[in-house]
Amino acid sequence: MDLDRIDRQLLQALQQDARLTIAELAERVALSPSPCWRRVKRLEEAGLIQGYQARLSAERLGYGVTAFVSVMVGSHSQESARAFEARVTEIPEVIACHNISGRYDFLLEVVAPDLNAFGEFARNTLQTLPGVKELYSSFSLKALKTERRLPIP
Repeated sequence: MDLDRIDRQLLQALQQDARLTIAELAERVALSPSPCWRRVKRLEEAGLIQGYQARLSAERLGYGVTAFVSVMVGSHSQESARAFEARVTEIPEVIACHNISGRYDFLLEVVAPDLNAFGEFARNTLQTLPGVKELYSSFSLKALKTERRLPIP
């Protein structure tokens, strides 16, 4: 899909604040509300806008630890990978999961209330996932950039 200047401005504005009303968005991109609404709908239907969500404070919700867990699986069969992927996506404490290249097969971002809780979670949940051979955990000492805003081409 070819994006023009207004489409890019709409995407940028919505990334910064998804709670903007159509009237506020229209004002920011110098359109009237109806054409602005149609453009936003077109961007949604094209899959460029996949949804809207609130950014929550992990700390305020009681999650004092963020861990990045590298997972090596023992078998690289499609069946084993599917079983791991199906199970890991059901675990709420795993807030992101990527299938990666290199020594490890998956990289998980995990939240926990504290280190003891993370240790229990790693032993009782992560270690028991289908096909897990090895786990390696690193802990975030300080989050510097968490907005996850994509650059708009």
